[in-house]
Parts: sequence; structure tokens; C-alpha cells
Amino acid sequence: MSTQQATPQQLVDKALELSRADGAVVIVDAGTEANLRWANNTLTTNGVSAAQQVTVISMKNGATGAASAAAGVVGRSGVDLASIEDLVRASEKAAEDAGPAEDAAELVPGRASADWDEAPAQTDISVFSRFAPALGETLAAARAEGNLLFGYAEHSMGTQYLGSSTGLRLRHAQPTGSVQLNAKSGDRSRSAWTGVPTADFTDVDIVAAGQDLARRLEWAKRRIDLPAGRYETILPPSSVADLMIYAYWNAALRDAEDGRSVFSRSGGGSRLGESLSGASAVKATLRSDPSAPGLECTPYVDAYSSSAATSVFDNGIELAPTEWIKDGVLAALATTRQTAAAAKAPLTPYIDNLILEAAPGGAGPSLAELTASTGDGLLLTSLWYIREVDPQTLLLTGLTRDGVYKVEGGEVVGEVNNFRFNESPVSLLSRIAEAGRTERTFSREWGDYFSRTAMPALRIRDFNMSSVSPAS
Repeated sequence: MSTQQATPQQLVDKALELSRADGAVVIVDAGTEANLRWANNTLTTNGVSAAQQVTVISMKNGATGAASAAAGVVGRSGVDLASIEDLVRASEKAAEDAGPAEDAAELVPGRASADWDEAPAQTDISVFSRFAPALGETLAAARAEGNLLFGYAEHSMGTQYLGSSTGLRLRHAQPTGSVQLNAKSGDRSRSAWTGVPTADFTDVDIVAAGQDLARRLEWAKRRIDLPAGRYETILPPSSVADLMIYAYWNAALRDAEDGRSVFSRSGGGSRLGESLSGASAVKATLRSDPSAPGLECTPYVDAYSSSAATSVFDNGIELAPTEWIKDGVLAALATTRQTAAAAKAPLTPYIDNLILEAAPGGAGPSLAELTASTGDGLLLTSLWYIREVDPQTLLLTGLTRDGVYKVEGGEVVGEVNNFRFNESPVSLLSRIAEAGRTERTFSREWGDYFSRTAMPALRIRDFNMSSVSPAS
């Protein structure tokens, strides 16, 4: 029977039927993707693709049973009912070759999603039916203004089927979409970027996005050269997401307990319960919620490998809303069952979305209003090429790109040269001068990997532009 003939549910059940392991988890990811691309104000390509991946995780008990089990993980595409036994045996061999896993535990007890029997959700080019005409209007406007637009729109629909030897039968369908739009002046000397997240393209105002980029290109007609230094700086929600996502990815309790992260306490242990806001009057809350409106994500653990903050043995654990930072205080770090038990801490697994609220109730001024209330400072557009410098402080470095603007008396007066920055997202939480309203946003640096974020614009009183960059 071919891959087309076998349903994901049949693949899960067949793999578990064939398994000779002491325990097994099978994950089938079935997905479709549609995309549009354009350059020089002209649509260039469009297409639809489909893919399916099967991952088998086999557990081999040790001398003390499941408490000392080893795990073997093997994933492949192009698997059908005739070839799935090879994948199962490869996973079992990997478990036999592995030593006892530090995170070994009994597999999660069985339960089933109400929609387990449903076919994979699909997307196709029709998802752009409302977006495409507006894109055409936007491209025509850029052409009339003498500007050039480049970019792409992508929409994927992934459906995951997770089954286990303990009776788990979980299904989750995840829509993910985004638009990235880059505008350049006709002579290509000026550039501006924006990114928009969406679940279904019914809420994307591409015309407004194009108008915003055209306005930024106008701002950039005046060039102002500034030296490196610390500047009052307005970070747009996208750049805040760039920084907070990286902090979240490094928020494992085990690393903190082992003294390897910015969340490690001097003298040992973690900084749980410690204020990260310092003397700042702004007490931010960073949280995740699998059912957050507009940011809905997988409501259970789906781990394809084990790490400091994830465990293949935890597959299927139900996720709950989690406050990582509450009113400026570090409230939780990412744990597995093993790391939570070792530290006598609550079980708080990673969740695939992130929300920062730094103004009461997530309300507050817009980015434009923050700019209008700035006497003398910088307005960023986006950050890129972000890299870690020091894990102990989570010092990051990177470059500004596609527009840094000088603000004087609440007005943008011109474009500034690019900079290299050196900043820690954790340190920034103690230096927030003002926060805007929380809104859905798209991280330019990490959006392809972590797309479900809601962030405010932030005014930082002394953002460190460590050197001038020749990047354009």
C-alpha cells in the first residue's frame, strides 16, 4: 500500500503493532504549504507542496525498568505501510545502542483527541484569494511611486498524529502563515522591511503595510550619521520578539540549576523568585498559553528529541497556561518531569507561543504614539544576524537593518547609519522606560521557527549601539 493510500492513523497503529520495544511513541506529521513570491513589483512564482514525516521513538527498559530506559529516535519521509517496519526496527536498534537516558520515565497514560479519526487539514493557493488582489494593488502603488517591492507570502497547514503504546492518540492541526515585505527606492539606496503573521490571510492588510514602508522610504531621504553609543531607543514589537524568543529558548531550569545560564543564581541554584525588573517601574509579564486567541498552538508536549528542557518520555503531557515572568519576577523555567522532580519545581514544559505584556493588561500606546512622545532617540525597524556572546548574561550581538531613524521632538527627521548592538534581553527588562500595547507580531530573525508571538513596542532608555556597521 502506498503512502497516499495509508492514512496517518494507519501508520501510527501499524508502527505500534510492529514494535517490540518496551514502550513506543509514533508521530506522523502531514503538511501542505502554499506560497506566493514577488520581486521588482511583479509576481514571480506560486506553488503548493505536500510532505509527510514519520518519527518512531522506541524505549528499551534498563536494569530498573522504565526508570533506567534508553530511547532511540528515527524519523523518515516517504514511509508507507510496506516500509514502516524498517523504520521501527531502526528505532529499536538506536535504543539498544543508547545508554540509559537521564530523563527516563514511564510513558504518559493514554487518552484520545476527539478528532483523532479526521483526515489531515489542507491548504492550497485559494488561501490567498483575498490577499492576492490587495497585493496587486500594493505592487501597482509602489510602481507608481518609483519604489520596488520584494517579498513572499507562505501558508502551511500541518497536522500531527501522536500515538503511543500506552494508548495516546492525539491529533493537532496547526495553521501558520506570514508575509515578509521589503521595499526599496528605485535606485536601491534606501530599504525598509515588515513582517506580518497570520493564520489564514483574512486579517492581512498588505495595502497598509505597503503604505507604511513607502513612508519609511521617505524618511530615509535625509541621512544622518551618528557614532556608536547608548541611545534612547524604541524597539518595535518584531524586534522585541527577536530578543524575547532567544531568552525563552535559553530558559531551561536544568541549565539554570547547573550554573550555565543567565537564570542561574550566584552561589548555586536558579533565580526563580528573583525580580528581573530591578528598579524599573515597568514590571513585565512573559507568558505562554496554548489556547491564546490568535496564537493557538499544540496543547500537549510533542518532543522529537531530549534536551535540557524537553523529553521524549514526556510526549503527550497536557500543557497549561504558564507565566514565565510575572510582574517582573522570574516565576517559572522550562522543565521536563525529570528536571522538575530533581529541582522540586512545578512541571512547566515549553509551549509554542510567547506573549509579553509590559503595560497594564497589555494595553498601552501604539508604536506611532511611542514615537510621538520621544524627545530625542532612535526608532528601529528590525534586527538581524543575532548571535550569543555570553550565556551567563545572555549577551547578544547583532545588526540593525532596513532603517534606523532619528526622532527629535516626536518627529522622525531622517535615517541613521546602521549599528552593531550588544544587549541582553534579560537586562533590557530592567531598563524599560515605557511599553506599548501588546500585539501579534512576526520575529524577523526567528519567525521561520517560532512564529506565534505577541509583543509590545518598548522604549529602552539606553540601548547599546556598540559600533557603527557598514551594513545596508
